[in-house]
Amino acid sequence: MGDRASGPLVGVRVLEFAGLGPPQHAATLLADMGADVVRIERTRGLARSPTSTLSRGRTSIEFNLKDPADIERCWAAIRKADVLIEGYRPGVMERLGFGPELALKENPRLIYGRMTGWGQTGPLAMTAGHDINYIAITGALAGMGTPGAVPTPPMNLVGDFGGGSLYLTMGVAAALYERERSGKGQVIDAAIVDGVASLMVPYCGLLKADPRFAHRENLPLGGVEAHYRCYECADGKYFSVGPLEPQFHAALLESLGLPAALARTPEEAALLTAKFKERARDEWTAHFDGSDACVAPVLDLAEAQAHPHVRARETYVMHEGMMQSAPAPRFSRTPGAIQSGPCTPGVGGAERLEIWGA
Repeated sequence: MGDRASGPLVGVRVLEFAGLGPPQHAATLLADMGADVVRIERTRGLARSPTSTLSRGRTSIEFNLKDPADIERCWAAIRKADVLIEGYRPGVMERLGFGPELALKENPRLIYGRMTGWGQTGPLAMTAGHDINYIAITGALAGMGTPGAVPTPPMNLVGDFGGGSLYLTMGVAAALYERERSGKGQVIDAAIVDGVASLMVPYCGLLKADPRFAHRENLPLGGVEAHYRCYECADGKYFSVGPLEPQFHAALLESLGLPAALARTPEEAALLTAKFKERARDEWTAHFDGSDACVAPVLDLAEAQAHPHVRARETYVMHEGMMQSAPAPRFSRTPGAIQSGPCTPGVGGAERLEIWGA
């Protein structure tokens, strides 16, 4: 890694103050795009699995932030960094003595990324929370799950990683671009609630058009429509159906031997339920091969990694004996790469900081 890195962010130096979840994922995305990421571990810090792909692609150094010598070493690194990422509650970095005001005074070109659930300000800023809470207050969770049933949290993909780390990473990229014009760094307040609300933009438009769209049972992409939901197959596995446009909807019904007149009628859901129960999931997969009916089998992670399309695109790749997500998105001229495997706490960081001149 480091000097042999590849990707559009080669040469960008990132300090990651060790945390879990979204800021860790953001640092991984930056590393995948070639950034030189050094993870600062606090002595006796967070324990993590050595197989955690969220710690791939960087080196690590341990600092005792109560030791004057380590404090100065940390400042030396900040002065040489392009980006700093932290994911603590508001005020923690200030109490540690590394808040953004001091950091930007020492390094005016620094991009200081702050990742939190609630944000740096607001009534909930200082309270604990998790993904499910952040997507709950932004209106996203209410639209998920079967109408009439308990809302179903979508793992932590929508909040932590969708509204969190992806927005922090986008903010870092935008701030680096702006710095090329102004020569100045800035602070990024990346709150998961803000990112999830941004993802809700199209639904705000629906709500303006019709207040009924505030309720899950009226959301066309929430599973209420017969032509946009999952159906159980004969083997207990599931098949996804999503032909929104009329021509694709017609292709679905024709392929199933059902009359086109069924489209968007109350009877359609019951007939599709019965139809998909006639065959196993993989039989339906073969039946629809090459079809424009907008259907796909519902696969678990192990099955997904073996799917022919996913394998052809190398969407998941084997790296150091572990199958994991490939870097995304893809660049034609400066492709990213998994720069290295999961980092070991305290290993490699000192050498990288020496190269930085810190």
